[in-house]
Amino acid sequence: MSELNVGFIGFGNMAQAMAEGFLRTGALRPEQIHPCARNWEKLCANTEPRGIRPCRDSREVVEASDLVILAVKPYLLQEVTEPIRDLLREKTVVSVAAGYPFEKLEQLLLPGTHHLSTCPNTPVAVAEGIIVCEERHSLTEEEFRTVKQLFEKVALVETVDTAHLSVAGTVCGCTPAYAAMFIEALGDAGVKHGLTRAQSYRLAAQMLVGTGKLHLETGHHPGAMKDAVCSPGGTTIVGVASLERSGFRSAVIDAIDAVENRQ
Repeated sequence: MSELNVGFIGFGNMAQAMAEGFLRTGALRPEQIHPCARNWEKLCANTEPRGIRPCRDSREVVEASDLVILAVKPYLLQEVTEPIRDLLREKTVVSVAAGYPFEKLEQLLLPGTHHLSTCPNTPVAVAEGIIVCEERHSLTEEEFRTVKQLFEKVALVETVDTAHLSVAGTVCGCTPAYAAMFIEALGDAGVKHGLTRAQSYRLAAQMLVGTGKLHLETGHHPGAMKDAVCSPGGTTIVGVASLERSGFRSAVIDAIDAVENRQ
């Protein structure tokens, strides 16, 4: 890792979150990160506080990097890869663009390019993220091992088959927004009953962190974890019953369905 140079083509929210996580954990030093973006002034504003030197264009990024992360919007992917396909063929390429599994990305790159499609989420910024990797890829074993070791510094790395890449990306990538809505709602409830907003948000956020960590470390079924908090005739089961009447679980499932069934 100490010699690995990582380039970002596109330096929006996701790329910045990944870079922040790499720096926070010490996985990479600022001089090992090489980003470019269309808006030079904004790029400079986002890199200089982190000690990262911005690149003027994508060719400069690729030439400086061993691992190139394609982090532009999906509709821009063809446009940005076209001028640098010859250079990308000599690098390890990772895409974070939604909707571009192996076959689709293969059509944009030159034959023989080593590439992997992934779906990360923004909590990588604090080394508590998820990065879903497509099972099918064209990296060598050593390249995949290097990428996985880097990503594991900031995330739980999960490999799924191509058929489930989209839904896995939705479950990890869209849901931080839903979780933030839950924290906000719990905060409102706390404020309604006299807590300060800052206190309510801290309590709600730590509750999510702790509950998630408890599941990951114990492997307990979420239903069993819920049952463990619900005493007979107690307070928690009253709230659970209210959530059930309001369709809490079906609303969450409907949200994932809506994303997966979008046109």
